[in-house]
Amino acid sequence: MINLPNCLTPSETARGMADNFKALRLQAGFKRSTLARKAGVSEASLKRFETTGMVSLQNLLLLALAVDRLSEFSDLFALAPASTLAELRAQTAAKIPKRGRR
Repeated sequence: MINLPNCLTPSETARGMADNFKALRLQAGFKRSTLARKAGVSEASLKRFETTGMVSLQNLLLLALAVDRLSEFSDLFALAPASTLAELRAQTAAKIPKRGRR
């Protein structure tokens, strides 16, 4: 079965992130207890993340900081850059609403 990145479910994405994180931790030579202490999260939270993919956003960001990957989150929900001058003008002129309508 071919899994394209944009065809993954949220659960599959979380599980893949957890697998990647565990591999990164092991490559860096950290035990769970050591990395949990460095990140300021409980060892149980780290274990739950690595085994199920479930973690709070706060703990995920703390873990990312502990392995020097926090910067990868800064562009997660960034607006797409303008590719033409007309798009750039439209983006700068457009007023971003403070709340949704629906």
